[in-house]
Amino acid sequence: MTEAAIAVKKINFGWQSQELILKDCSLEIPRGEFWMLLGNNGSGKSTLLRILAGLLSPQSGECYVEQPLGFVFQNPDHQLVMPTVGADVAFGLVSENLNWIEKRDRVQEALSAVNLGGWERRPIYALSGGQKQRIAIAGAIARHCPVLLLDEPTALLDPDTQQELVEQVRSLVKTRGLTALWITHRLEELDYCDRALILERGQITKQGTPQELKTYVSSVSSA
Repeated sequence: MTEAAIAVKKINFGWQSQELILKDCSLEIPRGEFWMLLGNNGSGKSTLLRILAGLLSPQSGECYVEQPLGFVFQNPDHQLVMPTVGADVAFGLVSENLNWIEKRDRVQEALSAVNLGGWERRPIYALSGGQKQRIAIAGAIARHCPVLLLDEPTALLDPDTQQELVEQVRSLVKTRGLTALWITHRLEELDYCDRALILERGQITKQGTPQELKTYVSSVSSA
């Protein structure tokens, strides 16, 4: 299962005494591609992403994700923990035994990658929602994560900032060879991905090009 950057084979997951949320769920995402995952509320999207991130363990099945990975929450305030931009981006480097110069260079490179170069001293509280999401992504880039998992990262952003963020992630995938899986419910965001998946009742029921998925969702909605 390691030919892809992300590979899931027949995983099952459910909370105790509840019906399974994920049922024989399988998918593969090739390295260097930007994929999106759609599904109604309760379909299991966030649960699947948390299993991929290692935050939950499936009851059965196989799961492979290239390591290390970066996870971007819907609400960036849930993951930014330090008072300044530079300190937050550097926070994930603590376990890597880097010297001060190496840490500084990693932080500077990561911030430049998300177009926030020179922002090291900016206080986190003063940032907009979109800027906070880019800082969360910069933290993953600083750790040289080959995989990004993003759980509806534009849900709390205004329309202009939504577009800026999805364009930013697509650019990072294409220029840095990253692999990204992005959960969304906005059909317009599909225009930026390579391929998309639909999760229904705990299983991947359809995958295809952005246009194929947009056409499918529109036909189902109007039926």
